[in-house]
Parts: sequence; C-alpha cells; structure tokens
Amino acid sequence: MAVRIIIGLITLLAIVEGLAPNAIPTDIVALLLAILGLVYAAMAIDAEDATAYLVVTLAVGGAAAMDVMSHIHVVGSYLDAIVDQVSIALFAGVITILAVRALNRLKG
Repeated sequence: MAVRIIIGLITLLAIVEGLAPNAIPTDIVALLLAILGLVYAAMAIDAEDATAYLVVTLAVGGAAAMDVMSHIHVVGSYLDAIVDQVSIALFAGVITILAVRALNRLKG
C-alpha cells in the first residue's frame, strides 16, 4: 500500500511540475521527488536483482535527455517536462540500490 502511495505522489508531483512549473518552487519538487525515489527503491526494489528497474531508469533518463516527446505538437513539451520529473525519482532510486548492494557486500 505504501509503495502505491509513493508512486501516486511521484506521479502527481511530476504532472504538477510538468503542467504548471511555477506552481511549487522547483527546488522543493526536485527534493521531494528525490526523497520519494530513494524511499521507493528501498521499499520496492530487490537490490540484488534490480536489472529491470535499472534498464527502465536508463530508458526514461535517455528519453528525458533527448526530449523525444517534443515532436508531438501542442502537448509534447508538457509530456517532456513530466518525463523529466519522473527521471529524477528513478535516478534517485539508483542511489538506494547502490547503497544497499554495497552494504550487502560489506556484510559478507
């Protein structure tokens, strides 16, 4: 249940920031997305078998960097802004996976 709430909050923040970028200060949105991404990865991702999550993260990050949705007239720039925000949460989750895997290796 908590994982669904986190996903919902990430989605809501990404949509709000994508459609109305000045509604909430950008630094606060990025901070919240990063924290939610860290918590999501800790709760929902098996750090020892995170291949699917990491592939999706790379794909979304690449799509965000290339602004692929901008080719859709009228709404493309908004969709790109939403994808950019989602990629923040996904990349933050990668840090959690790194930390958990490192701790697992140190334990033995």
